[in-house]
Amino acid sequence: MSFAALDVRRRGWLVVAALALLLVFSVVYSITLGRYGVSMTNAWLILWDHIVPVANPTWSDVDANVVTAVRLPRILGALLVGAGLAISGAALQGLFRNPLVDPGIIGVTAGAGFGGTLAILMVGGGTVVLGAAFGCGIASLLVVRFLATVKGRTSTLTFVLAGVVVTAFFEAAISIIKLLADPHQKLPAITYWLMGSIAATGYSDLALMAAAIVPPSILIFMLRYQINILSLGEEKARALGSPIERVQWIVYAAVACISAGVVATSGIVGWVGLVIPHLARGLVGPDHGRLLPVSALLGAIYLLLVDDIARTATVAELPIGIITALVGVPVFALILRRLQSKSGWAHD
Repeated sequence: MSFAALDVRRRGWLVVAALALLLVFSVVYSITLGRYGVSMTNAWLILWDHIVPVANPTWSDVDANVVTAVRLPRILGALLVGAGLAISGAALQGLFRNPLVDPGIIGVTAGAGFGGTLAILMVGGGTVVLGAAFGCGIASLLVVRFLATVKGRTSTLTFVLAGVVVTAFFEAAISIIKLLADPHQKLPAITYWLMGSIAATGYSDLALMAAAIVPPSILIFMLRYQINILSLGEEKARALGSPIERVQWIVYAAVACISAGVVATSGIVGWVGLVIPHLARGLVGPDHGRLLPVSALLGAIYLLLVDDIARTATVAELPIGIITALVGVPVFALILRRLQSKSGWAHD
């Protein structure tokens, strides 16, 4: 191994370590934010008390309840959603060799949004919304696969076109549901849910998030070397003996599971899977062995900070989907301008 490769790998691990420390600090700092103040010291001690019991607690029962029952599940939910979306975006951008790809390109986000809005219209809420959103999200991938597969093979172009068609169809269906919904009760609930929020996240929701996000994310990371090969192009990947179709569909299925799980539990959260992989690529380069974990850490930190803004900027809580769009658009433009020459796609 050359010294240059060793330096790049060492820098990657340093970036991961620095982001991990920043993530821990961001979690503790986020716990202190809110209408009920909790000091940084008590936040650290309350969290540490769950690992090693503290002999003489300096916090009140109210402090402990606010931290563990109210803020901690929401914070962990933001970490899971941000990390999952960022990993999905990084994997898809590598497969498609396209910097404009995000998890929404495969039609799952719109499909899950349709399932959730339909359930809200018909039932009103509850676990039915989660199941309908997740089921329709996975079903949308099957529809995309059916449309994109010709004679047993699927090209990248036909897959993207099929994803665009399915997304347009479900977005139109969502518009019809909004038109039919009761404007005083159902329509506000549908609109707010579609804008994305993790305000009501509890430990039961957190378990569903973890089940939908963590295993597929691990699976994508296990395929990091295959994604590196596919990012060279299909012709080179075939020459190297890579099982292209199998790897592609495994990644598609994993991304679909993550996206459907996010929409089912948190609504539609955009721009994370598009912006964060670019920033990660600028820090550690295109190797997915480093890119995926750095994207996960950056995505978790980013969405946690966005959620902090959502619950503290105004008296009424803002949907996180609005903030990710407001922040994502200028940040994406800046990243394209400043990082394309040194870490862009022209050199991959």
